[in-house]
Amino acid sequence: MSKLTGKVAVVTGGSKGIGAAIAKALAAQGASVVVNYASSKAGADSVVDAITAAGGKAVAVGGDVAKAADAQGIIDAAIETYGHLDILVNNSGVYEFAPIEEITEEHFHKHFNVNVLGLLLTTQAAVKHLGEGGSIVNVSSVVSRITPPGSAVYTATKGAVDGITGVLAKELGPRKIRVNSVNPGMVATEGTHSAGIIGSDFETWAVSTTPLGRIGQPDDIADIVAFLASDDSRWLTGESLIASGGSR
Repeated sequence: MSKLTGKVAVVTGGSKGIGAAIAKALAAQGASVVVNYASSKAGADSVVDAITAAGGKAVAVGGDVAKAADAQGIIDAAIETYGHLDILVNNSGVYEFAPIEEITEEHFHKHFNVNVLGLLLTTQAAVKHLGEGGSIVNVSSVVSRITPPGSAVYTATKGAVDGITGVLAKELGPRKIRVNSVNPGMVATEGTHSAGIIGSDFETWAVSTTPLGRIGQPDDIADIVAFLASDDSRWLTGESLIASGGSR
């Protein structure tokens, strides 16, 4: 039997990149998956099609996690479709680098609204339904450890995610709900390609400082999330697993 058979999972920001890989990995392990998207319905539908073609179960659900009503609606869709909820993966995120001279109020609020407030609102909606054995996985970033130049706001949001992970692990532990984060290094996704990172000097530097000698792929992260979602990680909570090929 697959490790997540009978489980229901919500993956925010699941229409592409790491989120899409996570949704597919959870479904491959037997979970029924709600693939959330903010703007790319076509991308989410493509992920759902891939999951169902492989014999899995999934639905696409739109919603902006930074809006309380939308966050609640995403969770409500999981309950209405599958009847319960066991796993929440807070993957939605945005990132734009900017030096201190170029940081604006808009830049700040854009990042914190999605990366931090969105995580809190979705988790708030989910914990009403999560019970003993429930697992929350927050997708953070290695930037909270390596603090690269030009990333003050983005790094601040991921530092917040790491802190929230620890707080909620203690807060929800008495209810036997586990909360962990996975902190990826550089990963080859649509976002890193469109941002010009792939093929840049920054990628060359990242590879040179990574002991395993390459940047990550979405599946590298998805398999770790699937582990944290499963009972194989039943004795882990409040952990931040740095998934960076050794880069620190």
